[in-house]
Amino acid sequence: GVGASDASPDEGVVEDLPLIDEKAVEQLTEGLISHYLPDLQRSKSALQELTQNQVVLLDTLEQEISKFKECNSILDIDALFSEAKHYHNKLVNIRNEMMMLHEKTSKLKVSGMNI
Repeated sequence: GVGASDASPDEGVVEDLPLIDEKAVEQLTEGLISHYLPDLQRSKSALQELTQNQVVLLDTLEQEISKFKECNSILDIDALFSEAKHYHNKLVNIRNEMMMLHEKTSKLKVSGMNI
């Protein structure tokens, strides 16, 4: 006959495996999930909030950048108007000088004719 020492040590375990697989794995899985899930959900909501804050921050930065661009445009326009005013004044001065020269030459012509 077969003695107790001839039996394989794994023989009884193999028959019990389906029960261990179904019950133990299910319970271990539930335990693992219930242990880590709250932390993971908190991390997920924290990351979502962080992402939303980053989007808001990016929008705000874009608005500020466009304000600076507008300011630069306004400064450029101011410089352009100042330059235009400067050249306008030069033109007015040139016109006045030309009118004075015209008057002088007209007077010289008249006095030359009288000689």
